Amino acid sequence: MSRPIAAPHATPATAPVPPGAFALWGEVAGPATLTVADLREGWRQHRAEVVFDCASAGPQHHTFAGPLLREVMAVARPGFDPARRKERSRFLVSVSGGDGHHAVLSWAEIDADFGNTPVLLATRMDDEDLDAAGTQLVVPSDRCGARYVSAVTGIWIGAHRLPGTPPSEG
Repeated sequence: MSRPIAAPHATPATAPVPPGAFALWGEVAGPATLTVADLREGWRQHRAEVVFDCASAGPQHHTFAGPLLREVMAVARPGFDPARRKERSRFLVSVSGGDGHHAVLSWAEIDADFGNTPVLLATRMDDEDLDAAGTQLVVPSDRCGARYVSAVTGIWIGAHRLPGTPPSEG
């Protein structure tokens, strides 16, 4: 009998995440809880100038800075062999925000061997620190900001499996 697989939007089975922090969890060897300050101090900061072309508000220009999502997730040691590209390409990333908003990306989308999209976990927006507001997921290649997630509360990493497929057979 296969065991149930946690849904990407489920909450981690750990202690509550403090305000301004987020949980990095899922099919990983080293789940972690990180803050904006951790992201600013522990990783190289990348800069992205973006334009949201929103239907309701018109174009909005913003500048974000923060580490690459893939570099931050590497600290959790996702449950795949990094040398096996096809194995990596099955993994998904689900990001949840404080307002209930969620976005899903594929590992291949952000992996340097595949899409190489420079997705950020922003620590600054328009030259202002985001410590009080929380980390923001930034997908610079998106024309609209629908996959931007404010006040990130959780990042789940896991493999896509067909229904009923045990994790060892994924």
